[in-house]
Amino acid sequence: MEFLETINLTIGNFIFFCLVILLASFVRGFSGFGFSASSISLLSFILPPVEIVPIILLLEVIASFFMIPSIWGKINWKFVVYLLFGVALGTPIGVKLLSILEPKLMHMIISITVMFFAVLLLKGYKNNKLKHNLSKFFVGTVAGAANGFGTLAGLPIALYFLVIAVEPAVIRASIAALFFFTDSYALILTYFSGLLDLSFLFRTLPLILIVPIGVFMGTRLFKGSTRESYKKYVLYFLIVISFFGLIKSVI
Repeated sequence: MEFLETINLTIGNFIFFCLVILLASFVRGFSGFGFSASSISLLSFILPPVEIVPIILLLEVIASFFMIPSIWGKINWKFVVYLLFGVALGTPIGVKLLSILEPKLMHMIISITVMFFAVLLLKGYKNNKLKHNLSKFFVGTVAGAANGFGTLAGLPIALYFLVIAVEPAVIRASIAALFFFTDSYALILTYFSGLLDLSFLFRTLPLILIVPIGVFMGTRLFKGSTRESYKKYVLYFLIVISFFGLIKSVI
């Protein structure tokens, strides 16, 4: 088919691509994060990261846009601003680490750390003493570094929100708002880096139709969840993603 030749994918890979994006959009609609972590880890089986990341960045922005009606009133802008400052500082650090350290080693460290704290949280750990501006800035910096070398910013931020026992609706809304700004910025940088071409555009267009479906399904599930069920869903998701990240870092 001419379309498949244009996007340089087989019919099987294209269907797999669509299913992964539907799953990632569902996760994003429910939790407010996890789109990049779930999609990149799966799509790396059929495409190199340099071809995946620009697509994911654009779809992340689109997913945030479709979530606006359900998140606007719940966004904690103070959290978002301090985290944004941290992310802005941490992202260049992550890019630098990527250039001097083995990416698999960094991915392993993050995966082990996230899995450790997720298990602690499942056992009831929380710490309200960390609910101050310096902690927000520090977590944002760590998230920026994680984003710089592995597009994993959502994992430490989600853990932080759960540790300080923030309401699920605020977690979901604030992370989605944060990613709208950070991913828009990253997408602009990607454009000026010359990584966007016709193949990127043609691959992304059909996926834009899938994102709102997944987000809608995830939002419906979120509205029917309780605080405890949301926490468990998110923590189990973090553990699964961390497990796959750990496996990927050792093979």
